[in-house]
Amino acid sequence: MIQAGIFGAPPITWTDLERMDAEAPQLIVWSVPIMLFFTGLEYYLAWRENRDTYNNRELLGSILVGLGNLLSNFLTKIVLFAMVILIYNLIPWRMEFRWWLFFPCYILQDFCSYWAHRISHEQRIWWATHVTHHSGNHYNLAVSFRLSWIQQFKILFFIPVVLAGFHPAVFFVVNQIAVLFQFWVHTEYIGKLHPIIEYIFATPSNHRVHHGTQEKYLDKNYGATFIIWDRMFGTFQPEEERPKYGLTTPIPYSANPFFLNFHELRDIIRDVRRAKTWREKIWYLFGSPMKIAQEKKQKTAEKTLDKVPAETT
Repeated sequence: MIQAGIFGAPPITWTDLERMDAEAPQLIVWSVPIMLFFTGLEYYLAWRENRDTYNNRELLGSILVGLGNLLSNFLTKIVLFAMVILIYNLIPWRMEFRWWLFFPCYILQDFCSYWAHRISHEQRIWWATHVTHHSGNHYNLAVSFRLSWIQQFKILFFIPVVLAGFHPAVFFVVNQIAVLFQFWVHTEYIGKLHPIIEYIFATPSNHRVHHGTQEKYLDKNYGATFIIWDRMFGTFQPEEERPKYGLTTPIPYSANPFFLNFHELRDIIRDVRRAKTWREKIWYLFGSPMKIAQEKKQKTAEKTLDKVPAETT
């Protein structure tokens, strides 16, 4: 039976923080062997069937990025715990720990995830924390390992979940489950599912669209678990022809995890330094990554034309 008196939980002390850190389930770490098994199975099937699903250099890059992400999560875990608990202690409507609160917390978390994901595609400074995930030119389970080492900054988008008063243990378990859900959608081996499932959830078919570079697929299907948000806010696109994966301006196959994580940040710094006005600097920081790329291509084309000697008559 659900208890109504869930508000007014006592503040969490720093001693509680240490205990929670020790007792918190490490769902992502525990799931690593399972994810590696299914990735290996998919790799074997693709090799046996001679499918263009994997590139070995790209696969190595995905694994190295994933290992680095685990390390960055480990190093920032206590800081994130402390920040969430600080906010939790400041609000008077703190909720106690209840198992059934996982469900409303998950829905609110996924709603915030939609907007965090969408803004990460619409503003270049946030795109730098997400571009790593889209840098693969093939679509496979290993792509789910490509999580930026600086994506923890996007916890700012999830402050509404913390402000709602959910217990920090609920918040962090929900966050881990949400990340794990996104593993299975990164495959071409699962086709379209039942229409009801496709209508509600971010299935492999729906998420393949998100990784496509065709014009109609660009900046579509941001939902992490629920695709309902995309239907509500006009960013839904069904899968039609097979997507062409990667970035609109493809990067070379690389196994260098530092390049995969920071090449966009390097380009931002270079563009901001070269910008002549503050307005242009702000544009290179917060403008649309797609429009900035188009502008840079146009400028490059114009420079090339200027170098071509005029025809003589």
